[in-house]
Amino acid sequence: MQPQAQPDAEALIAWHHDARARTRALVAGLDDAQLMGPRLAIVNPLRWEVGHVGWFQEYWALRHARGEPALRADADGLYDSAQVAHDVRWDLPLPSMAGTLGYLETVLARVVKHLAVREPSPAERYFHLLAIFHEDMHDEAFTYTRQTLAYPAPALDAAPPARACGPLSGDVRVPGGTFLLGASPEAPFVFDNEKWAHAVEIAPFAIARAPVTNVEFAAFVDDGGYRRRELWSAAGWTWRSAVGAEHPVYWRRTPASGWERRCFDRWLPLAPHEPVIFVCWYEADAYCRWAERRLPSEAEWEAAAAGEPTADGRALAPRTRVYPWGDDSPTAARANLDGHALGCVDVAALPDGDSAFGCRQMIGNVWEWTATDFQPYPDFVRDPYAEYSAPWFDTHKVLRGGCWATRARLLRNTWRNFYTPDRRDVFAGFRVCRP
Repeated sequence: MQPQAQPDAEALIAWHHDARARTRALVAGLDDAQLMGPRLAIVNPLRWEVGHVGWFQEYWALRHARGEPALRADADGLYDSAQVAHDVRWDLPLPSMAGTLGYLETVLARVVKHLAVREPSPAERYFHLLAIFHEDMHDEAFTYTRQTLAYPAPALDAAPPARACGPLSGDVRVPGGTFLLGASPEAPFVFDNEKWAHAVEIAPFAIARAPVTNVEFAAFVDDGGYRRRELWSAAGWTWRSAVGAEHPVYWRRTPASGWERRCFDRWLPLAPHEPVIFVCWYEADAYCRWAERRLPSEAEWEAAAAGEPTADGRALAPRTRVYPWGDDSPTAARANLDGHALGCVDVAALPDGDSAFGCRQMIGNVWEWTATDFQPYPDFVRDPYAEYSAPWFDTHKVLRGGCWATRARLLRNTWRNFYTPDRRDVFAGFRVCRP
């Protein structure tokens, strides 16, 4: 793994502007009612969430890092997610959307002004990156909120890659051995849950070259997979029964065209060779039992993505990669990221992004559930943003790899996402493995 360069002030300014432009694009075209939306446990009112993005940037990059006073006396009471309970966010005296966006632009202008004067200190750079990546994560949440609420697709100015490339079947073998799981101190920025690389022992295993596709998952549905109790864990069956799930949440069957999937506010024929998406951990687990496979652990997933074989191919080499293809940054030829496609591409697309073992699309296209509970690595220490990881240990499952809406600058092979196992509103799919 080669050390990566720290972004300088010019790069940070560009990233701040880029993240803010994406935020504005993702809420553009929505009326006041849509910007508040219904009270659901899985989404925030968008007007509140946009304000929270600006507050977070101000709190960490200006108030915490540079000791500046708050721009709004009421900001903490409105936008501090650690203090403002989710259920009351619809009831707050929020500024208008114009006022909210004005607050964000004032914060951004002050942040940029500091960076234009001099290079940031290491501590200041850390909090700039934290604010940028936090906004990137919320931008992904804005995107799936538009899907959840059946709003029109956002207007993102990007040229989509080729979508229809077909299936990619089969497994690859990953040799066993000692593997360093987690991030190294040479990385420019990592979150606390990635710290630090530690040795784990991995037995040899086989893992699918590609994520499970729509047509593969449809076979499970058509075989009565949602009604066969023996395929589900106890918790999974309880969840399935409670929500009445009979198929993925955004699917429907029509007499004329068979399975369709809702993409934002439009119903489209199910693309057979795109990865199945918007399935929860319980659904993935049941499919694996039906297919006589299993989900990979996160250590297995990271070994397949970041590992390299020894010269004789019989063990894992000491070297690990930043990305599946190597240490160079993502490109459109390697990964479906940054919202360019406004959706998934076929699992056979993007061969330039293959890992050393031949796994494709381990970065981008669709988040991948793993079998692993979200827990701290050894000697875990909370970072300054203390609420990022620790409150969610033991109740969430780990996902890896990013999706089509994830920003490329956010990701690396060690990046850990986490959701509760019932979440089927996020851009999540899975790949399978076996001994």
